[in-house]
Amino acid sequence: MKTPYKNIYDILKLNRFIVLTVVIGAVLTCIVSVLMVIKLHKETVGSAFVVNSDGSVIPLKLVSQRENLNVEALAHLELFHTYFYNIDASNYERNLEKALWLGNSSVDALYRQKKADGVYNRLLQYSLVQKVLSIESKVDIQNEPYRFETRTVFEINRGSITDTYELITTGNLIKVDRNFPKNTHGLLITNFFESSLRKINDEQ
Repeated sequence: MKTPYKNIYDILKLNRFIVLTVVIGAVLTCIVSVLMVIKLHKETVGSAFVVNSDGSVIPLKLVSQRENLNVEALAHLELFHTYFYNIDASNYERNLEKALWLGNSSVDALYRQKKADGVYNRLLQYSLVQKVLSIESKVDIQNEPYRFETRTVFEINRGSITDTYELITTGNLIKVDRNFPKNTHGLLITNFFESSLRKINDEQ
């Protein structure tokens, strides 16, 4: 018994249906993909923009990130300079240990130089109190490493005499992994240098 042949028109209709189904499915997939990319892009860069000083457009989220970085950089520098320079005979070891976590080998080298010069021995011998009065920093956060300059005013109490000094320090900041509680800001001071020190006044 012979197998009956299918109607050629039925076969063509079936083929056309399959082709149309595949084409429509591909178009729908492309549309969904484009919509998802657009949505992801909007979520990434945000819906608001600001104009930079050079005329370029910057996403508001990026501006917010820079503002946060600036705040953290200033806080990191204030914390470090407080630990490193606000010292007396009772707390200098503890404070310096905390300060060393906030900087790299350049900070450690300065600490060792001060130790070799007898700075901390004099602190113990004469019961000196070195107290930080103010810390003002400027940080360029446009490109990493972030260049900074800090003005620290501190006084040294020698009992009946108190001398006040202004110290200018410079260096760079780089991003590192956060380490709570030793380095909560995730920044590290590099190329640290005491560029100038001057006595402001003598108080008798």
